[in-house]
Amino acid sequence: MRLRNIVKSYGAHLAVDDLSLTVADGEFVALVGPSGCGKTTTLNLVAGLMELTSGEMWIGDRQVNDLDPKDRDIAMVFQNYALYPNKTVRMNLAFPLQMRRMPRPEIERRIAEAARVLDIGHLLERRPRELSGGQQQRVALGRALVRNPSVFLMDEPLSNLDAKLRVQMRAELKRFHQDLKATIIYVTHDQLEAVTMADRMAVMNGGRLQQYDAPDRIFAAPVNTFVAGFVASPAMNLVPAEVAENGAVLTGAAGWRLPLRDADADRARRAPSRDVVLGVRHSAITLHDGPGEGRLPGRIYTVEPTGDVTFVHVQVGDATLVASTPPGRRLQPDEAIWLELDGTRLHLFESAGGRALPGV
Repeated sequence: MRLRNIVKSYGAHLAVDDLSLTVADGEFVALVGPSGCGKTTTLNLVAGLMELTSGEMWIGDRQVNDLDPKDRDIAMVFQNYALYPNKTVRMNLAFPLQMRRMPRPEIERRIAEAARVLDIGHLLERRPRELSGGQQQRVALGRALVRNPSVFLMDEPLSNLDAKLRVQMRAELKRFHQDLKATIIYVTHDQLEAVTMADRMAVMNGGRLQQYDAPDRIFAAPVNTFVAGFVASPAMNLVPAEVAENGAVLTGAAGWRLPLRDADADRARRAPSRDVVLGVRHSAITLHDGPGEGRLPGRIYTVEPTGDVTFVHVQVGDATLVASTPPGRRLQPDEAIWLELDGTRLHLFESAGGRALPGV
């Protein structure tokens, strides 16, 4: 599937602004971004539920701009399941096929196959009110699956489930994708869903595509400060800084100096201005109880135990950095602490535009 220069405007407001991306057959692509970034609008444009302002959409070798939703060979799965409450599971699965006047034997064959794949055979004679949230979600998936579409479109399908069920359904959706080699476009506000399930992520903001790549690549090499600050939880620490004369150190707005390795010093030296943004993830910070060479003095602001890891918010001058440490370590608010930043895992961005400084 290909989207080429897609635009959706409401007067002067651009909900989707010149979006282009390609989804390979059998690929799972997640659209992520803050509320109002254009991800659900993009999904509705692909589905034909909204009219394009400009651009081209191709599914396979067909341009679908002017096709009705029913003729686009897509199936949607919504967050509210959209099941008919007065129909049994079997009838819910059969309904879209009956609307296409499909022969009864073929309808039964497809229902049986969907029930096998999704393990809902024992639920076929129940009604939606007799099902749990996870069971209803599997039925909604089954209703899309029986149509055997070219593309599955999913709009935050797990958002109504509790935390434990979301984890279970993430695994089931991933297996669903792997077994069927289905092409899926998946909208979510939950970064963990995107990172754990998607082959590629499209990070959006303000209607524009910011970065489109594999989740591990986006995590390791964000193209700008928005992506760096949005992807992963907790987000990357971003600190305004100034490059020293020789490009070998940074003088942070927080009032500290940090040596840079030669490659980063060269990048900083080539920045458009001496003002840059330093990025470092929590996992690249080591906490020490005493001072040492290259360590930054700080004071603990708060401690957040999560079970497997403890996140520590540390005030360093005017900045607050989030670091992580094993859960057994005893740390208290207002305690003095020293931070060691891994010089091989630092990120540098332009201060004005927020773009990542290129390598040399």
